Parts: sequence; C-alpha cells; structure tokens
Amino acid sequence: MPQHYPFSAVVGSDDMALALTLSTISPAIGGVLVRGEKGTAKSTMVRALASVLPPIDVIAGDRFSTDPRESNPLSPDGPFAADVDVETRPVRLVELPVGATEDRVLGSLHLEKALSDGVTEYEPGLLARAHRGILYVDEVNLLHDHLVDLLLDAAAMGRSTVERDGVSVEHAARFVLVGTMNPEEGELRPQLLDRFGLTVEVAAPRDPETRVEVVRRRLAYEADPDAFAATYAEDEATLTDRIQAAQKLVDQVDLSEWALLKIAEVCAAFEVDGMRADIVTARAAAAHAAWNGRTSVLREDIRAAARLALPHRRRRNPFDAPGIDEDLLDQILGDDEPPPEPEGDGTDDVETQESEPSESDSPSEPGSDPAEPDVSAQDRGESQQERQSQREAEQQQGGTSEVTVAAPQQPYRPKLFTVGGTGAGESGKRSRAITETGRRIGAQRRTSQGGSIHLMETIRAAAPHQHARGRTGSLEFRADDLRLAVKEGHESNLILFCVDASGSMAARKRMEQVKTAILSLLMDAYQRRDKVGLITFRQDGAELALPPTGSIDIAATRLAELPAGGRTPLAEALLKTADVLRLERVRDPRRRPLLVVITDGRATYGDNALARAHHVAKHLGATGLASLVIDCETGKFRMGLASQLADHLMAEYVPLGEVSASALTDVVRSGLHETGAA
Repeated sequence: MPQHYPFSAVVGSDDMALALTLSTISPAIGGVLVRGEKGTAKSTMVRALASVLPPIDVIAGDRFSTDPRESNPLSPDGPFAADVDVETRPVRLVELPVGATEDRVLGSLHLEKALSDGVTEYEPGLLARAHRGILYVDEVNLLHDHLVDLLLDAAAMGRSTVERDGVSVEHAARFVLVGTMNPEEGELRPQLLDRFGLTVEVAAPRDPETRVEVVRRRLAYEADPDAFAATYAEDEATLTDRIQAAQKLVDQVDLSEWALLKIAEVCAAFEVDGMRADIVTARAAAAHAAWNGRTSVLREDIRAAARLALPHRRRRNPFDAPGIDEDLLDQILGDDEPPPEPEGDGTDDVETQESEPSESDSPSEPGSDPAEPDVSAQDRGESQQERQSQREAEQQQGGTSEVTVAAPQQPYRPKLFTVGGTGAGESGKRSRAITETGRRIGAQRRTSQGGSIHLMETIRAAAPHQHARGRTGSLEFRADDLRLAVKEGHESNLILFCVDASGSMAARKRMEQVKTAILSLLMDAYQRRDKVGLITFRQDGAELALPPTGSIDIAATRLAELPAGGRTPLAEALLKTADVLRLERVRDPRRRPLLVVITDGRATYGDNALARAHHVAKHLGATGLASLVIDCETGKFRMGLASQLADHLMAEYVPLGEVSASALTDVVRSGLHETGAA
C-alpha cells in the first residue's frame, strides 16, 4: 500500500501546491504556513510532497545527511575522507509533534551513555534528521512559541547550535519548514507569522462538481491504493522531473533592476514592516520563473510571489484578518513587462502608479475612510445614530426589550489579572506555574523523557552510593541518580468571559465601554497565549457564544456582533458558567480557569431572581474558582449589586473604569503629585 495519497491527485489546492513547490525549488524562501479549516487536505498534501521530490546523495553512515559535494561540511560525524561512500536516498519528511520538548528538537546529551559509560556523546534531534528534507509541524499554532522561534531561526540560518548539558555541537540544518494550522484553534503571533516565507489560505471547494471529484478520487484510493497510485504515476514522475529541472535552473534566474523595483513598489504599497517581505518575494519570484523554465523574472512571477509572500505580513494586530487586495496588486504591477530597451513604457507605468493607488490605499489602512465617501451613506449614518440615541433613552427610562448593538472603541492596555497559587499548565505569560522554561527552583527524579539535567543534584544523589559501587576515584552514575531541574515560569489560562447583555447594559455609551474593556482583555489574552470563551446572557437565558478556543479574533468578531436588551438572567448565566467549566476540566485539566463576570449585578428574570443569583454565586465561590467581577454600574446613585456578587463569588472586584492599566497609573501619579505639593 502506498504510504501517501499522490500529490498530483489532490483537487482544488492549487495555491498550496504552488507554495510548497516553490519552497522546495528554493528552500531559502523560508518555508510555508498553510492556514485553513479542518478537512481541506492540508496534511495529505504535505505528506505527499516528499514522494515527488528528487532523491538526494548523502555520505553513507553520516547521521546528518551531509552532501558529499560539500567542501567543508558542518557535521559532528566528520571529518570525512576524500573517497567517502555515497548513497542515494529519498528526501525525508520529518514530523514534529506538538508536544515535543526542546531536547527532542535540538538533540542533547545521550543520557544512558553519559551515566553508564561516562561518555559525553551528542544524540541528534529532529532538526538533524530533517536536514535537506522537509520538517512538518501540524497544528503549528499550538506549538510553544519558543520552539517555533527555534525552528524558524534554524531554517533561516541553515544550522543548529546546541550549547547545553555539557554538549557543544553545531550541525547543518537546511530544511523546508511547513506548518499547517486551523485558525479556529488560535493564531500565531504576528512576529512568528512574518518569519514564514509564504502563506496559503485553503478552504473546501464550494463548486459541487469539484466536491464530487474529491470524493470520487478518495473513494477510489481507499478501494485500491496501488491501482490509484499507478494511475497518477506518470504525473508524479513528470512533476519530479520538473522540480529537479527548476532546482538546477533557479540559480541562473536573473532578477533585473526592473523586477527588483517592482517588488519594492509592491511591498511599499502594502506597507509591510521590515525588508524580509522584499527578500522573500524576490526569491519566490525567481523560483516561479525557474518553475516555468525561464531565466528572467516577469510580471506574472512577481504577482504569484506577492500573493503568497505578503498576505500574512500585513497584519498589525491579532484582530486583523490576513489577506491581500489583488486588484491593488494588479494596479501596482501595471501591464508592462521587463523593457527590452531603456526607452520602454516606463513613463506611463510610473504615472499610473502615482495616480491610481491613492484611491486603493486608504481602504487598506485600519479605520480610514474611503477616498471618495458616499454622501448618501453618511446621511443614512447620521439618521441611524439619531434613532439609536432615541432607543437608548427609551431603554434607560423604561427598560424596554428592544435590542441594540454597539461597537467597541480602540482597545487599551489592561491591568494584569492572574490566577493565584502555582499551577502546572501550558507554558504562557499569565499566572505563576511549574513549566519547562523559567528559573530553576529545585530538582526531581526523572519520570519521563526530556527535561534539563540538574547536575549538582545528580552528583549529590550519586555520591552516597560510590563506596557500595566499588568506586574510590571517579563517580559512577546510574539511571536512578538522574535529577531533572524543576523550573518556575508562567502558564496560560482559560479566560471565560460572562457578559451581561441585558437592557440595563444597553445604553450605547455603557456597552461601548464594556466591549472596549473586553476587547482590551482579549488582546491581553492573545499576548499571554490564553484560551478564551464567551458566555452572554439576556432575556430569559444564557448562551455559550464562543466555546473555549485559542482563536482570539473569533471572540472579537462575536463580541462586535453582541446585541443588548431584555431582562437579566444572572442566575442562569452563572449556572451555564459552571457547566462550561466542568466540561473544560475534563478536556483540559491542566489549564486553570479565570472567570471574568462583566455586569452591573442586577438580576431581573424569574422569581427571587437576585436571591437565586447570589445562591449560585456562593456555590461557585466555594469551589475555589478564581474570578473577577467588573462592575459596569454608572451614575451618582449606585446600588452596589456587582460588589455584592463579587463577595458571594469570592472574586476580585474591579469597577469598569479601573480595568485599564493607565487608570491605576493615573491614580498613583495623582497621589504622588498631591504628596509632593503638600
């Protein structure tokens, strides 16, 4: 049975196939990030890629896949003789599991030989195995940030350096890094997004005929894999030959001044940060030219490269959707090709680029208005605002059940809210926890593979047994003596928002403040690598608007669409919260939750609504749940119900105006100023 589904048999993923192919033609591009919903053949296509790549020559017996043609190979197994044995093998596809440790990725001291034989020997990791091949990380967005940084550094530098546990090793690590991810499970930080050379968005085809063809081919493959593979054997061989020819040709491709200028114009027009975009686009354009059998870069090469190299570099914050305006791209590129003579049509193109992009640039900037606004749309907007103000006044006076939707404002830096005590969850940046990274606070026996050796504690554990082991000079170590370092760092948490969207919160200004505060906390959760969930309550019940997820941008979208109006079912909201947290303890027991209740504390739905809500709150508080109540009550005369709710929940109480970190800073500064004046 063939190991993988044929690469050429995948339907409807042309952009992904092109991005993967260009990266194998020119590995210096920097790898590919594939973003898409589940069930879109992301993993299938990546695993099939290795089978269509040309085989490589390696030095026989070398653990680091050294190219025998290299004059000064960077291999710890060297130096090599002039007449080394050479073997040819297929390109490796090395899969890096999400739960891999740094030791497994980089390699480390061979523990068994070090303890039993006293020999310091380096045990290669996954980076060594992936040299001159493909390193594949499924669900790369769930991989620890420091490991993603490590992979991208190695891919960019072409080598891996290990300095740990008495090991000092450097070896070549040139590979094509391919990461796949489902955005619904969380995003990569913009800094990490930028480090991937190319990115592709994939989605299931919407055309019924295409979907039928996908199903037909998959069923045929499962029914008879050998026969199905034989059907595409010729296509696979043709693809292999074409890739091999492009790999030989890419170094001969000429990036003319015209091509470099066009690439610079495109990157500048899309306002990407830094120069990495220009370099990657140039390399991808050269690879695209070689893929098409040419030694000069044309307009179509630059266009194809920009479509893959720029979308993920235009994000300014985690709530910006990646993408590129292809109409603007065509406008910048114009219709010209490299001029055969200096007196080409350059003048006309410059005029086009100077006059036309002014209309397309403004929509690309967050928060900017179109260059030519629709006056009638403005008039409609003003009348809508008037009607909105009328509805708000009615709700404040009579508590009407009419629904309103307010938009959040620009987020700010919030105060840091943490879970008390010391956890043991996933590495992050919020609450204190025992993690794989951080400062060393102690040692423990080894209970699993991986971890950093605590040398002094290992020696201390072995020392009392040396007489019984017959040693009088050097120490004899055994596996039971090994001690690993216990490190304290920070963990990520589950931030569960429980948001009051009832009529008492429906005043536009108040709901704007509430949504802005939540948006700010979401931004903070994104930076600290938390999961988030969103429960809303209004009318006669509570709804889990967003199940706990790492996708902060989805939470922001749901928040912006959140309506307000109706009664306040506070007790139902707290019961819903208890149910969600109970399920999450089963799904993700190591991740500690932080409940954030955003309300004015009122309860108006059902009999004895307030008493019921306080009763449920007491039960939640008794479980030891870390929680926070943000009081949204405004006005001179306050009922203080949110403060009472916080007492029952045993939660931290924070007025809405004090969520911002600057609010606390202003209070401190004001106090210092008054003290100085006195």
